[in-house]
Formats: sequence, C-alpha cells, structure tokens
Amino acid sequence: MRTALAAVLVMALAACGSNRSDQSQQQGSPAATAPAAVQNGADSMASQDPAAGAQAKIDIPDAQARPIMQAQVVLDRQGFGPGVIDGKMGISSHNALEGFQEAHGLPATGKLDPATQQALGQWNNIPATRVVRIPQDWGDRQYVKMPKEPEDQAKMQELGYQSLDERLAERFHTTPEVLDQLNPNGQPARMSGSTPAAGGVATAHGNAKAVEQAATSPAPTPSASGGDGATQALFHAGQLVRVPNVGGDRIDPDKVQDKTWQATLASLGVGTDQPHVAKVVVDKSGGWLKGYDQAGKLVATFTVTTGSSHDPLPLGTWGITTISRNPHFNYNPGLFWDADASDTKQRLPPGPNGPVGVVWIDLTKPHYGIHGTPEPQTIGRTESHGCVRLTNWDAARLAQMVDTSTKVVFQA
Repeated sequence: MRTALAAVLVMALAACGSNRSDQSQQQGSPAATAPAAVQNGADSMASQDPAAGAQAKIDIPDAQARPIMQAQVVLDRQGFGPGVIDGKMGISSHNALEGFQEAHGLPATGKLDPATQQALGQWNNIPATRVVRIPQDWGDRQYVKMPKEPEDQAKMQELGYQSLDERLAERFHTTPEVLDQLNPNGQPARMSGSTPAAGGVATAHGNAKAVEQAATSPAPTPSASGGDGATQALFHAGQLVRVPNVGGDRIDPDKVQDKTWQATLASLGVGTDQPHVAKVVVDKSGGWLKGYDQAGKLVATFTVTTGSSHDPLPLGTWGITTISRNPHFNYNPGLFWDADASDTKQRLPPGPNGPVGVVWIDLTKPHYGIHGTPEPQTIGRTESHGCVRLTNWDAARLAQMVDTSTKVVFQA
C-alpha cells in the first residue's frame, strides 16, 4: 500500500528497539488530523446499519453479491479481523474465521463452511459494500510523498498519508486496488446515470439531481504516490465511491479525552465500543493474536506478523507498561542488525506511515511492543524485528481493549 518507506521498512519494519514511550507520546499530535467529527464523533462516512432483522436500504445495488467480502465485513465488525478486506480467502480471513468459530463453539476449520455460514447468517442484512461521498475537506489536505531516509523523515511534522487514495483505503480497511475494482471507470459498480470517468463521477442515490451534482464536482488533483513523482489519484474529494461496508465505527466522544486520538479513530473507521481484554495470546506459528476477557472468553482475533530468524519473537509471559497513541518513534540503528553503518539516531514524528503506525503498546520485555504498520497488506506475510505488528485499524482497536493489567503471552 505504501511504497515510499522502503529504507525505513528494511531497518525498522516492526520498530523493535524503540525506546520506551515518553510522556509526549501519550498526547495528541498533528499526525492523525481527520475531517470534522460528525455523527457521534465518527466522520461523515460512518456506517448507517439497519435495525436487527430489517433489510438495509440500498439506493445503488452492487454489481455482485460478493459473499466472501460480506463475511469479511461482518467478521471485522465482530472483532475477528480479516486484515485487508478484499473479497478473497487468505491467511487473515482464515484466522478470523477460526476465531469466530472458537468464540461460537463451532469446529475451528478456518473455512466458510455451512455451519459458519449459518452462524454468520444473523448479519445477512449487512451488505458487503456501500456507497459514500468522500468529504470535501479531504481535498484541502496536503498529501506528501514520504522520503526514504530516517534523517529526512525526522524533519517532517508528521508521517501522514501520501495520497487521498491511501487515506480512503485505510478508512475502509482495504487497498486502493480493491477500491479501484469496486469503482470501475471511477464510478460505483452498477451506478446509473453515469458520466465521464475523468471526473470520477458517482451518485449517492442514482437520481438525476445527484448525477448533476456529481458531474460538476471538482476534478482530481495530483496526489503523491510511491513513485518518483506525483500521479493522478484514483479518487477525489466530493466523489461518491463504493467501499467495503466496514462498521462498528460509532465513536462516543465522552470516552475519548484526546481529540486527536478521536480523529485517528474516525480516520480508521474504528469505534469506541470495544470489549476489555484481560489476556492477549500471540501465536508465532499461526500468525495470530487472540484477546480473551476476564472470564476466558475469546472476544477478538487479529492476524499479526511476528519475529524472524535474526529477531525471534521473545516467547514467554509479559506485561504492558504503557499504551502510546500516535507515538513518535525513536530510531536507534544500534538495535538493528541490518541498519546502515552511516545511520544515526533519529526521533521520527507520528503518523500512520511511521514505522509503528498509530499505536505502540510497550511491553515489560525491553525494546519490544505490539504496534501498527504503514504496510497493512504485508501483515501475516513478512517478517519483523521481533515485535508484533497489526494493521493500523486493528492496532487502534486493540489499544482500546487492553490496559496495564492485561497479561501478554507469546507462544510458539
């Protein structure tokens, strides 16, 4: 998803070796600035789900049924994260299904078998996708290409999103490529009243007025990419687009003292209604993290990336010392076996494209933690420097589930 961090990701993909979080890391930073909060603290693209048993009102029906994506959005809403929502069965979806099955007393096959389909059937009124309008103020944001060297990154105010496409994809737990597939020719699949793709036109309700508004919406603006120069973004502010129907994004402002963190939650489509986790178990061979409540019930499962042969996952039982939201990252090349000899210590600014993403959960094992990532599509597929990496949206959820009383177990 983000290709401009190659140098940092080679040296600090998991960011192990980060210094303990200082007090400034607990405070808000400009890294997670998001659109003005609306609708219970979420953004204007928050899900509007039907009541239990009622059918969702769909003004622009999808062109496909997308059963796997529908299962993914339901699992994601229930706390069993399928990682990147892409409508495909992979390791993250397998782990999510296994977690859901364990929590519901089903055989843990990791497959979308008939028994699991029946259990998921209570949410069959939740469609796989929905159409949203990208907030107009997203066009006011400056999207900056990320420099490769830590020294240059340290000079930036934030390590923010490099493009509107990247920002939109992270908001809906997917990738720009999936969004492109859901919006052929720049329009939501099966949109009526289409207009030229160059304007990225889409309509909210498929009616004439919406078509007219879409046709006059601003043209796409150049957006930073992972290449050598700026490229045209796939999407732009004011456009309507079809997205994976992620939910569970209701934010209660009374539960969030730090308004910058509230903006981060909104930008990630993550709500404040999360269960408390008394015990976290990370399994190296399975590549998963499971959260259990005080009664021992499984309440969350996420796919993770753990250590490597150079920096193996430190097996054992650990505790949590601090939970840093929108943290800075203290890069110390002396702690990385693959660091360049010319590298120097740097304090990198916060941001979703930083080495630890939007969360650092510091452990009692020195220099080790659980954190987010600037590369969500690599979770479960690449190695780390010993720490435990999740997608930014899963890390943001986990950060609200745990506290310093939570036990953390790393097992083989």
